[in-house]
Amino acid sequence: MSLSLFFHIVDLETKKLMSYRVDFWITMVVNLVVNLVILWALWTAIFAESGSEIIGGWDLPGILSYGVMVFLTGRIVRGGDLQMTVATDIYEGALSRFLLYPRHYAFTKYAQQVGNVVPDLFQSVLMGLVALPLLGLSTTTPITPLTVAMSIPTILVAHLLFFLMGLIPQYIAFWADNVWSLSVMVRFVTMLLGGAMLPLSLFPDSVQQILHWLPFAYLFEFPTLVILGKVDFSQWLTGIGTCLLWCLALGVLSIPVWRRGDLRYTGVGI
Repeated sequence: MSLSLFFHIVDLETKKLMSYRVDFWITMVVNLVVNLVILWALWTAIFAESGSEIIGGWDLPGILSYGVMVFLTGRIVRGGDLQMTVATDIYEGALSRFLLYPRHYAFTKYAQQVGNVVPDLFQSVLMGLVALPLLGLSTTTPITPLTVAMSIPTILVAHLLFFLMGLIPQYIAFWADNVWSLSVMVRFVTMLLGGAMLPLSLFPDSVQQILHWLPFAYLFEFPTLVILGKVDFSQWLTGIGTCLLWCLALGVLSIPVWRRGDLRYTGVGI
């Protein structure tokens, strides 16, 4: 698959998403406001009840900054929430037309995912510039041009990892009629163990050691810590390398699953 064709698909998906501009912005603003209110009310109450200024290595401004940034980076990592499109194509028989294309189906779907990331990236940066001052965190959050530059490839690699982690469960649609519950389970596990719901430093030490060797932390927590300036250059290189190794492992694992499933595909649909 040539790069020009890849970016052409990205461009088409971006234009498709931006054709509904009002819905695009209203959905983001409502989600951001709701998350900010819940985030502020929850952690303010937790810190007040605990009587402690530090919880799990975080003070109140720090954990609020983490909550804001993990919400914004998580939108990019998830890539427009298109996790069920592969299973839907298989179930409805829409996969048939992709099999005739001169490119692999997974690359096409990944290009579509990236096309949804581009508007989300612009929107998340803009909303971050609004949300941090709104909560009074702009002076306490050490976001610099260097951390932003380091976070961009980190988020893109995390997005690829998230895509590959959701690909194999959707391939199960070759054998099962409905994999929606499986995709929901994968989404919940990745958000919980990836640090999207709360920082992984709040987990017990034994659990943190296990999560260090699993791919989940590189989805949400690691990109957020990078942009917050809590990861030095050597740790960043190690994290990027580990994330790429997981991408390679999941990509290789998906190949035999696809081949076995492709042999069972009939193209009948519903």
